[in-house]
Amino acid sequence: MPLSSAAIASNISINFPSLPTPKIVKCRSFPINNNANIGHQRAAAFMVSRSLSFATKSLSGDRNASVDVDVPFPSDYPELLDQARKATDLALKDNKQLMEIEFPTAGLQSVPGDGEGGIEMTGSMQLIREFCDGFINPEKATRTRIFFPEANEVTFARESTFGGTSFKLDYLTKPSFFEDFGFFEKVKMADRVKLEDELFLVAYPYFNVNEMLVVEELYKEAVENTARKLIIFNGELDRIRSGYYPSFFYPKLAKLSTTLFPKMETVYYIHNFKGRNGGTLFRCYPGPWRVLRKVGNKFICLHQQEKMPSLKEVALDILTSA
Repeated sequence: MPLSSAAIASNISINFPSLPTPKIVKCRSFPINNNANIGHQRAAAFMVSRSLSFATKSLSGDRNASVDVDVPFPSDYPELLDQARKATDLALKDNKQLMEIEFPTAGLQSVPGDGEGGIEMTGSMQLIREFCDGFINPEKATRTRIFFPEANEVTFARESTFGGTSFKLDYLTKPSFFEDFGFFEKVKMADRVKLEDELFLVAYPYFNVNEMLVVEELYKEAVENTARKLIIFNGELDRIRSGYYPSFFYPKLAKLSTTLFPKMETVYYIHNFKGRNGGTLFRCYPGPWRVLRKVGNKFICLHQQEKMPSLKEVALDILTSA
């Protein structure tokens, strides 16, 4: 049943300046912290302000207030989470309904594969908890449902990172007797969702190819045409965007690039490229997509554009020509 839109987003609208799309641009550089990694952020995790809320809080009550679109690359995970919260808050004010947050968890300059899969998922779980603690008002916690990949992960979350919280913890898939062969029991999303739910956050749905198909079902059955919001957190959606899963073998998964993804706003994103022509693709809503490179102890901007470039374009065209 659709919920009142007043329950989710502020009625305040913010006008953003138009952004240029030159091929090569000069952006201000900013220093970095070479020791930025997940270990350093935990001690300061709960010192992050709790003043941001997906339901009612605003970054500014002034309609004419300017928004900083030249957000620097974060120096550590507390700064990253603060940037991600602010970006998500602005996206909600713009009535974005389906959002993506994606960044590495093995270190701010790491790439997929640098960390072991289970450790990366545990890191994501910790960061999701810290993101939620600083973003969602306590009274809204019971109306926030966090979906983990499968039922066993929910048990682990309750016994560790999410122990004692009021967030509703749920799962996308349920292991079956044939789990070792890659088979999981389908969970009907309509049966998992409750009337009072306002925000869904899906945690790292990439371990099994069926998980993102269930996310699509969740969006269609419980979010679309309602006032609810859905955030996909570290879903490694670039695997689908890049064709990592051949469409011949995974036609439903490949189809997400033309059905679900066009409806999605990537509100916060970091993807690193290693090698001689390395760099970083970075986006913090509502700013442009920027390609950065570390020079000494600073990041410089090599290129920016309004639409997300493909990883292939960044690696083969932008970074090699800069």
